[in-house]
Amino acid sequence: MIELIKTPEAKQAVARKILEALHDWFEVDENREKYISACVNWTFLAAKENDEYVGFLCLKETAKETVEIAVMGVLKEFHRHGFGRQLFESAKKIAVDSGYSFMQVKTVQPGMYPDYDITNRFYQACGFKEFEVINEIWGEENPCQIYVQYLK
Repeated sequence: MIELIKTPEAKQAVARKILEALHDWFEVDENREKYISACVNWTFLAAKENDEYVGFLCLKETAKETVEIAVMGVLKEFHRHGFGRQLFESAKKIAVDSGYSFMQVKTVQPGMYPDYDITNRFYQACGFKEFEVINEIWGEENPCQIYVQYLK
């Protein structure tokens, strides 16, 4: 089940639970805390299984026509159970209904780390297309892969 969470406290509690459990992806404490703090300002969707939150996705506007998946995570034991896809499909519907033309997401370029290769395959399976790689965002050791998707 996917639900839209609106209260800042609930957003931060869910984000903290999920991101702290996903240490392989969110290992830098300072960056993780930035996501947890910032999520209160974004559209926040959460996936629930048996009354427990198992994943979430945040959307933020980056331009008049573009929305970004700012942060997303699903507990590792729930990977490949459809929660990520459900979160994405719900987010896409919100973006389309809100009139956005494009959705983007940033992750680490394929071939750098096995866990991020899984993430890249997920976004590609959701219909995202490679747009650009920018080394200056996260550094040479973590080249930023930007994916985009046309929503119309």
